[in-house]
Amino acid sequence: MKITISSIPVSDQEKALKFYTETLNFVKKHDQPIGDARWLTVVSPDDPDGPELLLEPNGQYPAMKALKESLVNDGIPYTMFKVDNVEKEYDKLINSGVTFTQEPTIIQDNPMGPVGVAIFDDTCGNLIMMYADVK
Repeated sequence: MKITISSIPVSDQEKALKFYTETLNFVKKHDQPIGDARWLTVVSPDDPDGPELLLEPNGQYPAMKALKESLVNDGIPYTMFKVDNVEKEYDKLINSGVTFTQEPTIIQDNPMGPVGVAIFDDTCGNLIMMYADVK
């Protein structure tokens, strides 16, 4: 068994596609109409055959709005993306206009060793943590 697709609920699929491809530099993999929505996935340009992120419209699930608001209000990221260097990625994203709720921080007492983390708003109702191993 392996993970091939993970989803993230988005308030607007077109806005999400623009943010995830133009700002985060993911690559669109699938874009198939399904009723009023789309089967819309993106992948890392470094791993185009790797796991896909499904930009799933959350309008179909009324409870999702409350869950997302609770997570954001508590500062809890919906998911995490690994980067090579949190500081460099932070600088790049800040220069692209991305809003961060947590600036780069090093967590020393992580069970897998020290990691650098930062949390940003994906413009579609989610907080995303980016992290990198600290050597």
